[in-house]
Amino acid sequence: MTRVGLLGGSFNPAHRAHRAISLAAIAELGLDEVWWLVSPGNPLKSAAGMAPLPARFASALRMARRAPIRVTAIERQLGTRYTIDTLRALQRRYPKRQFVWIMGADNLAQFGQWKDWRGIARTMPIAVFARPGYYRQAAASPAAAWLRRYSVSPAGLKHSGEWSAPALAYLRYDPDPISATAIRRADPDWALRIATGALRDEVTHTVIPAEETTAR
Repeated sequence: MTRVGLLGGSFNPAHRAHRAISLAAIAELGLDEVWWLVSPGNPLKSAAGMAPLPARFASALRMARRAPIRVTAIERQLGTRYTIDTLRALQRRYPKRQFVWIMGADNLAQFGQWKDWRGIARTMPIAVFARPGYYRQAAASPAAAWLRRYSVSPAGLKHSGEWSAPALAYLRYDPDPISATAIRRADPDWALRIATGALRDEVTHTVIPAEETTAR
């Protein structure tokens, strides 16, 4: 079965750390590719300062170029808003793929606030990358405490024939201090200068309308 890492986010904009952790996950977990799930709207984030989906999608395409990374806004087509619904829908639609959910330690720190986070953990393995300033907070979170009993090594996932969940793996990565927030602060008008014409979803192959609004 094809092994696919799923990295979800706003990608507002996509940056080099997104690419770096994706390539590291491919190497450490033996993945065939990583899908970047560009979210139409994150329930835990304010829409203020969120660039329109086409601009964020275009920035992801540019950053993923010439890498085994596929950029998708499949949640638009699935009609899902929460991660648990998206992951279950992906498993139903792509039964010949094994998925692993990839996230940073900052997301693990607030994972307990996500809708049905235990359901997410039971749906597919989770791979967590360190992120500057978040490790202690993440390790002390209730979700991390619950997941600790399901810890596995990256090599264990890489060499296992079939994945099972729950499973939590911490991946080695030299943290990059770059953040989308810092990029927006330095260049508030970045989305106005990025070309958003002729965008096509790399998973569903559907067209991303250039005039699409920020979020549902």
